[in-house]
Amino acid sequence: MSSINITLPDGSRQAAESGIRALDIAKSISPRLADAAIVARVNGDLYDLTRPIEADATLQILTTKDAAALEVYRHSTAHLLAAAVLELFPETQLGIGPPIESGFYYDFDRPTAFTPEDLDRIEAKMREIQARDLPYERVMTAKADGLDKYSSAWMKCELITERAGEIFSEYTLGPHFIDFCRGPHVPSTSKLKAFKLLSIAGAYWKGDEKRKQLQRIYGTAFFTQKELDEYLNKLEEAKKRDHRKLGKELDLFSIQELAGPGLIFFHPKGGAVRKILEDWMRDQYLKRGYSLVYTPHIARYDLFKTSGHANFYSENMFARMDLDDAEYQLKPMNCPGHILIYRDRMRSYRDLPVRLGELGTVYRYERSGVMHGLLRVRGFTQDDAHIFCTPGQIEDEIVNCLQFAIDTLTTFGFEHYEAELSTWDGGASGKYDGTPDQWTLAEGALHKATDRLNLKVKVMADEAAFYGPKIDVKLVDAIGRLWQLSTVQFDFTLPRRFGLEYIAEDGKAHEPVMCHRALYGSIERFFGILIEHYAGAFPVWLAPVQATVLPITDRQLDYARSVYEKLSAAGLRVTLDDRSEKVNLKIRDAQLQKVPFMLVVGGREAESGQVSVRNRKLGDLGARSVDDFLTDIRQQVESRSLEG
Repeated sequence: MSSINITLPDGSRQAAESGIRALDIAKSISPRLADAAIVARVNGDLYDLTRPIEADATLQILTTKDAAALEVYRHSTAHLLAAAVLELFPETQLGIGPPIESGFYYDFDRPTAFTPEDLDRIEAKMREIQARDLPYERVMTAKADGLDKYSSAWMKCELITERAGEIFSEYTLGPHFIDFCRGPHVPSTSKLKAFKLLSIAGAYWKGDEKRKQLQRIYGTAFFTQKELDEYLNKLEEAKKRDHRKLGKELDLFSIQELAGPGLIFFHPKGGAVRKILEDWMRDQYLKRGYSLVYTPHIARYDLFKTSGHANFYSENMFARMDLDDAEYQLKPMNCPGHILIYRDRMRSYRDLPVRLGELGTVYRYERSGVMHGLLRVRGFTQDDAHIFCTPGQIEDEIVNCLQFAIDTLTTFGFEHYEAELSTWDGGASGKYDGTPDQWTLAEGALHKATDRLNLKVKVMADEAAFYGPKIDVKLVDAIGRLWQLSTVQFDFTLPRRFGLEYIAEDGKAHEPVMCHRALYGSIERFFGILIEHYAGAFPVWLAPVQATVLPITDRQLDYARSVYEKLSAAGLRVTLDDRSEKVNLKIRDAQLQKVPFMLVVGGREAESGQVSVRNRKLGDLGARSVDDFLTDIRQQVESRSLEG
């Protein structure tokens, strides 16, 4: 057997026999390392720890400290799930079972629907198999033999036909399970310490709603039980904060079956919050030098041919409408409308930058299976703005956009956020529009802007849109979840497609630099995030009802009504609960509705001209004059305090 050289991460080299396994090398370094090892990286590729290394190679042993190891760990747990399903339900056919950001899933074709009780049985079987310490064994199979072996398994045959080479890898796990899979996997089931099955859902094969619907089982896995417990606790907290549940309980919005999925109806209380969001953003537009514009919801289809949306975005657009003069289209984007406003007259360099802002409603086709409350819908309103400027102005404009994004986050109570800068591949693939000079200018401006703001940014190489680089700002909510929010996006394509120009100082026509910018993302999605962040208990300035007046008996109704009228006239969002119910029930209902302040009015308060103030978090705050209460609550509203 020939000798090979293994280069370790510290640069040291080991001579070894061809066919040595990474696990053997880990054992030679340290038994502790071998015990912690999950997978190996050989010449940059992930390898099973037990896969032979047959030529000179660089080697890194990945442990629980490495993100790539967690993906492999979860992939192996998905195989454990499939093995358990086959032992319990041998008639089942296997789809695919990848790791995902939050865990893993596996798709199954089975004539009978899985039940929650089945989920418990499957998880118990997984633990039983895990305890057997079964190895994940890699088997190489000829394509023809594989197609013959899986002749009755339609999904596997399809995958092998599409993806397998003439020789492909499979993985076994015990006597009942073998699956076409590239791997890699952990050495054995004993490595899988902490896992949990979470839910059952329907899923179309390959995400195509024209294909067969399968049953998908979701689960998650972590290296330790402590990490799993923390994640499950976070899931429970997320369920309590689910904006769909709270939206119904707090009477904020609804989705009406008769009207169709993905279309949001804002109820009066939700409408009150939406107005605050819109008013704040429009006021900020005007303070920061934007001009407010309004564009139609529908336009000739030719507009979207010119913009390119008809070609590269058609699957996300609603069907066209034939009218008497042309085909028309519900707009999926606001940018073509803003471009037409810019193009309506010749611009001078003295006019630039032109900042056009709109809270514009757009319509995008989403499959029924992916819509999710306010977070993914078919009709939504974007706080959309487009900036047209000279190359020399772009860095300052990006700084202003990013500062605007940060101010938006902090105003609404998000102190923690992350930023990602998506760049191109230097032109290597040919998939990006624009010239190298344009990309250099745009990426340089983005980098310089983040430096000027001391904004830490993660560079996402080769993840830009084809028409330009961008910065995404992701907020971190009250329970530590990341949400994609603000985007600042360059566009090299649309100015050229629409022939945009400005007359520069040299008296010649030049193409302006164009930047798309959205901070809320959409009103609907941002509202949903706010509901979950605050668990429906909005700060006073955002609360749909800021105070409610609660008379103890009908004898105090007249005084309670006068308090209500005074607060309402002062601009507060206040209600009067004049039901003939016990005051404790009224307080309980107000607490459930997460009203910040309850003003209890009894005989004593009516005589003294006061109210007994109760806060939803702090409880009884004592009796106060109406004027004093009004002064305090106004201060909270005007300062946009996040307390209360």
